[in-house]
Amino acid sequence: MARKKIREYDSKRLLKEHFKRLSGQDLPIKSAQVTESTDFNELAEKEPWLSSSKLVVKPDMLFGKRGKSGLVALNLDLAEVATFVKERLGTEVEMGECKGPITTFIVEPFIPHKEEFYLNIVSERLGNSISFSECGGIEIEENWDKVKTIFMPTGVSLTVENIAPLVATLPLEIKGEIEEFLKVIFTLFEDLDFTFLEMNPFTLVNGKPYPLDMRGELDDTAAFKNFKKWGNIEFPMPFGRVMSSTETFIHGLDEKTSASLKFTVLNPVGRIWTMVAGGGASVIYADTVGDLGYAPELGNYAEYSGAPKEDEVLQYARVVIDCATSNPDGQKRALVIGGGIANFTDVAATFSGIIRALKEKEQKLKEAKMHIYVRRGGPNYQKGLAKMRALGEEIGIPIEVYGPEATMTGICKQAIQYITAAA
Repeated sequence: MARKKIREYDSKRLLKEHFKRLSGQDLPIKSAQVTESTDFNELAEKEPWLSSSKLVVKPDMLFGKRGKSGLVALNLDLAEVATFVKERLGTEVEMGECKGPITTFIVEPFIPHKEEFYLNIVSERLGNSISFSECGGIEIEENWDKVKTIFMPTGVSLTVENIAPLVATLPLEIKGEIEEFLKVIFTLFEDLDFTFLEMNPFTLVNGKPYPLDMRGELDDTAAFKNFKKWGNIEFPMPFGRVMSSTETFIHGLDEKTSASLKFTVLNPVGRIWTMVAGGGASVIYADTVGDLGYAPELGNYAEYSGAPKEDEVLQYARVVIDCATSNPDGQKRALVIGGGIANFTDVAATFSGIIRALKEKEQKLKEAKMHIYVRRGGPNYQKGLAKMRALGEEIGIPIEVYGPEATMTGICKQAIQYITAAA
């Protein structure tokens, strides 16, 4: 499971589109997304309610506490919304330890209300936790003792009986309506493969639940069965994270292939770089370097899996090597080409793409004083390792080659010993 945050706009879009399918009732949700490219005149033609309603506007950037940070404006007309957006679009804000520009806003009708309820559903290993409170809103953390939680094991439907602890203290006149709302939301949560869903708060409009603020995360590994339900879904980068040109290139490759190609620069001047096959193995290599005290020297996080084609591996390896060898400073560097023991990936085939890239970048590798460590197992791994050994002799670059008899953690230790050894 891969939990990916989505914008509030998309959370509410999915809620509106599928609530009626699952319950037969409409949720009168209205929302519009505003970015740098938005023409407010065109938007008003598309969404006429924008010109006839008082509005709320706030950033839609995957961070919370917008109200407490003074980033929510209430009871505006469309011209005032346009001014609010113009003054803040592109402005950098600091949220905790993250800092970045505001690029996207959500605009909705202003809903005067009295009641504020809290709802949270989180996917866990053996089921889902559902939390509810009659005291929602921006002070939810101060009122956390009033939040009630139940656990629903996988495969168990939410019923009036097991929902009872959450709504036991609600007034009778709203209890049934909120019970039914929670049941539908839980069904929607599972049906659309949400991993996290929070409404803080939702209120009652004409006696019917209405979400004012919403956050959502989806299991993006379930995209293959939900692409029609999700529609044109966006998985934005975390707030404050902007992809470099090299990361953008790899992201583009990843979107075009059935394999997985991931690459994140952690420290452009780091001296330990990785090109690792398999998501689990890539985490082990990165965590080991950190556990041994050399996280500041880790240049990147990288992972390829799903049997990518040779040409895809070639393009991927070129990028990793270019980053790993940039701006040589006379210090030693290490490149770990690793992985676990593959189930179905042809090790020799994927190594062919990496070998081609290493040959192309021979001079850059030498200038960067690069020492390469290879550890791999799986189909055709002996052939792939033999090619790597031959390559080291051919291009005159030190390449230490190991099969599954060596440990992944041990390879990381060797790389660290090399970059820290006296010249």
